[in-house]
Amino acid sequence: MDKIRIYGGTPLNGEIEISGAKNAALKVMTAALLTDQPLVLHRIPDLRDVASLSEILTQLGVKLSYDAGKKTMRLHSAAIASCVAPYDLVRKMRASILVLGPLVARHGEAKVSLPGGCAIGTRPVDMHIDGLRQLGVEIELVDGYINARAPRGLTGAHIHFPKVSVGATENIMMAATLAKGTTTLVNAAREPEIVDLGECLIKMGAEITGLGTDTIIIHGKAFLRGTEHAVIADRIEAGTFAIAGAMTGGTLRLKHCNIEHIDYLLDPLHKAGVDLVSDGDTVTVKRISKQLRGVDIMTEPYPGFPTDLQAQMMSMLTISEGAGMVTETIFENRFMHVPELARMGADITIHGSSALVRGVSKLRGADVMATDLRASVSLVLAGLVAEGATTVHRIYHLERGYENIVSKLSSVGAKLERMKEEAA
Repeated sequence: MDKIRIYGGTPLNGEIEISGAKNAALKVMTAALLTDQPLVLHRIPDLRDVASLSEILTQLGVKLSYDAGKKTMRLHSAAIASCVAPYDLVRKMRASILVLGPLVARHGEAKVSLPGGCAIGTRPVDMHIDGLRQLGVEIELVDGYINARAPRGLTGAHIHFPKVSVGATENIMMAATLAKGTTTLVNAAREPEIVDLGECLIKMGAEITGLGTDTIIIHGKAFLRGTEHAVIADRIEAGTFAIAGAMTGGTLRLKHCNIEHIDYLLDPLHKAGVDLVSDGDTVTVKRISKQLRGVDIMTEPYPGFPTDLQAQMMSMLTISEGAGMVTETIFENRFMHVPELARMGADITIHGSSALVRGVSKLRGADVMATDLRASVSLVLAGLVAEGATTVHRIYHLERGYENIVSKLSSVGAKLERMKEEAA
């Protein structure tokens, strides 16, 4: 397993091209199961999660090819070869659950292992199951698998989610595109990635309204066709690099970044002493105060502050003047980076779902362990400003969601290198 060693203290200057969104790419890939015609996708990032989902789709019978240089993927699900998504593949990431809705909608049955991914909380799939049941799917949980059957097809329904769920919204929306009649999703998630998926489905012939609002209406069709679609830029990657620029100083330009998709960053970063200015599809990040200032954030469903940027913001607060409070409302186990930041000299006190971060004059390089995707990148950010060398171990998680992060950071002046772990 590899590690990254970072030598801190260098301001970041230059331009970083933001990759296609992981959380959009994975969803539109599963949409290939809804049609027997080819689906061609552009801006698909070269990531571990993309490779893992490609394995699952191939297992199900999807003919798949990927040009990593052009970031183009072609998927063709002419026939479903298997309705089983096995544990040894699904356990690698949570997004695997999104094959469930398309499979049962088109094939009439599915057997999908309960998913894995980052260890940041239970993240139950109850709402996925309840929503499919309301569409007429018979579901049993047996030996860690979701067994779903709909021999007579799916029927549209009025579905009110008890709380906002991105995955459940996406799964049920995809399934409903092939259901008889109309499906209404109330209290639906509003993330840009859901809008992107919906726009891809519309190109495939689906009839969907209300994307980007909390009420989505889907009029089912007998079949969907193939299409060509380019996924949106990764707003979490853009936010991560924006925070990196804020922490290190210098001036960073983020290319292919839609500032509307990171609107939740503008106010807290401005209060901290950082400006984000948009010029077309490029966002420029520049610190406007000599010393960063502590701010308070609370994670919320979109358009609120995303849980996927919480750890990165906490890294920034560790070197900010004064104190800041970070409150996590989405996942119950997403402070696992705190002990690792403490190893670098951070002053953080956890009170239930909140963490009080008191800024210190400097962090010190240390050996730290990546525990999940976003926690791992927060340690990289801390290493960029720490005195001395920081080594981040178990970067497997990092490479699930950040494409070429070492080369991207190196291109704007960061001093870091990827290394092999020494044999035990």
